[in-house]
Amino acid sequence: MSIFVNEATRLVVQGITGRDGSFHSKQMIAYGTKLVAGVTPGKGGQTFEGAVPIFHTVADAVAITGANTSVIYVPPALAAGAIAEAADAGIQFIVCITEGIPVLDMAKVMPFVREKGARLLGPNCPGLITPGVAKVGIIPGQICAPGRVGLVSRSGTLTYEVVNHLTNNGIGQSTCVGIGGDPVIGTNFIDVLEAFAADPGTDVIVMMGEIGGTDEQKAADFVKAGVRKPVVGFIAGQTAPKGRRMGHAGAIISGSSGTAEEKIHAFEAAGIAVMRRPVDVVELVKARLNN
Repeated sequence: MSIFVNEATRLVVQGITGRDGSFHSKQMIAYGTKLVAGVTPGKGGQTFEGAVPIFHTVADAVAITGANTSVIYVPPALAAGAIAEAADAGIQFIVCITEGIPVLDMAKVMPFVREKGARLLGPNCPGLITPGVAKVGIIPGQICAPGRVGLVSRSGTLTYEVVNHLTNNGIGQSTCVGIGGDPVIGTNFIDVLEAFAADPGTDVIVMMGEIGGTDEQKAADFVKAGVRKPVVGFIAGQTAPKGRRMGHAGAIISGSSGTAEEKIHAFEAAGIAVMRRPVDVVELVKARLNN
């Protein structure tokens, strides 16, 4: 089993003819994802790699190919519009890889996405992968392996590191999800934790957070209140200086609530096993898979 993407995923790539869209579309096709359509305004009627039809609009792609999932590789100034177009066309799961989208643009488009009943993952995220089944985004497929550990992270590269540690030690994953680190995102830790908690194919959950904001504390409260599966957690930025932004737009400490120490304390209070280093994930997960 898995969450969000599976054998039924039918993917449309918005921005398929651009540099990033083209490169990662080839990777997704090679992995086995059912990439059924691409969208580039003005290039409708062409094909990608001689097989994937390209349409002027997402609405046309959905009507003709039955696409139900979209991934967006378009410039920041156009990304919010691309998200709105996908939601308006009836896409139920939208993944936005684009980074640098103005916060005001996201604040304006999110109510429309919710009104349409769609789920947005991102922006500024690596996407997600259900190993051996489908990948949507930029997570390297070769570092993943099918298994029963669900993984969610604010950091893309930290996702890769932890997944690589797990795979190299014979621990596979059910789904790996990167939610992104921008101030306004469509899917948060609690959304993913809730999905993993309900997934019969996930036995252990790994959650990687970072300094800034209070999302990790809220997630810890959610785990304590109702997640019955074991959770292993990590907080990046443990040596970051206060008041200085580190990495993501949301990774800035203000007061005491955004510090690594406060987040780690919240994890421990919720019964979440805490990694001090990413490599610690191996022993902590092994111990919980065997119980």
